[in-house]
Amino acid sequence: MTMTGPADPHQPGLSGSAQPVDVYDLALLDLDGVVYVGPDAVPGAAEAVANARAAGLHVAFVTNNASRPPDTVASHLTELGIQTGPDDVVNSAQAAATLLSRRLPAGSAVLVVGGEGLYRALEAVGLRPVASMDDEPRAVVQGFSPDVGWRLLAEGTRAVRAGLPWMATNTDLTVPTPYGPAPGNGALVGVIRTATGVTPEVAGKPQPPLFREAVQRYGSRCPLVVGDRLDTDLEGARNAGLPGLLVLTGVTGVAELLAADPGQRPHLLARDLRGLFEEHPAPEQADGAWRCRDAEVRLDNGRLDVINTGDNALDLLRAATAAVWATSDGTAPNEIAQQLAEQLDAMDPSGPWRR
Repeated sequence: MTMTGPADPHQPGLSGSAQPVDVYDLALLDLDGVVYVGPDAVPGAAEAVANARAAGLHVAFVTNNASRPPDTVASHLTELGIQTGPDDVVNSAQAAATLLSRRLPAGSAVLVVGGEGLYRALEAVGLRPVASMDDEPRAVVQGFSPDVGWRLLAEGTRAVRAGLPWMATNTDLTVPTPYGPAPGNGALVGVIRTATGVTPEVAGKPQPPLFREAVQRYGSRCPLVVGDRLDTDLEGARNAGLPGLLVLTGVTGVAELLAADPGQRPHLLARDLRGLFEEHPAPEQADGAWRCRDAEVRLDNGRLDVINTGDNALDLLRAATAAVWATSDGTAPNEIAQQLAEQLDAMDPSGPWRR
């Protein structure tokens, strides 16, 4: 089973691909959960990015985080050993600013319910960020900032109630902190939505504009989305018509993968960014079983029957995932996920099989 080309972005389930460094011209990497977790780089991430670049694959970092300007993100990545410039970073503030710049006259005022990242993005496209309705804005844009308080939310509510176009950089309900999840932009967007009854347009993942911004910026003809979240990275890839690679270094584990909704399913699976240098075989169905290279499984009355584990834990996960997704509703009972995780742990105790 040798793959010679890229994954099929229209494949509803897992697809196959040759080594991504050989067939894609751009890797669009999410940050948290893919490149770093909290303050620390994911083990092997810096080396994988450097090797991918050396092999000719352009690497860009695509994030929903609108609070930090690209140069701040680039400095952080460089500190983690991943040499990065501001032009290598595409964030949802830039995607929102680009959309607004196409609809508003140059120099138009835009009310910002957010922080420095949005101010810088708007100024870069020739729009004028303001913080008050007294400045007669033509639109309102909202992005996460820890400094957003009641007064700014009230001003944003006033703008939306006045009928101004309202754009959100993203609607992620939480943001990671050293102490666990905290309210994200989606939670703050919910405040204005509740007060106005209006729903904003969204520029970031899982909507397509952020990925389109990146693809257009780099002139890519064959991009690959790489992420750890089904509901943003992988759903966004499918919404944009792009192949998506799920890495298991972030929030998604075996149980979440098996239960993934059709619109959030990855095309490819990897343990981590070293999957850019690995062939990705596609699972195949035959005689009521699902095979991926030497791994073979069958679903029997709601129980996973492992016929052959093979010698690669990822192949077993691919085969089992395809089998579960092929059921009528595509969901995975907890017993199947638990059984599979135990089998994967036995094959590879150091693997990222549990969350």
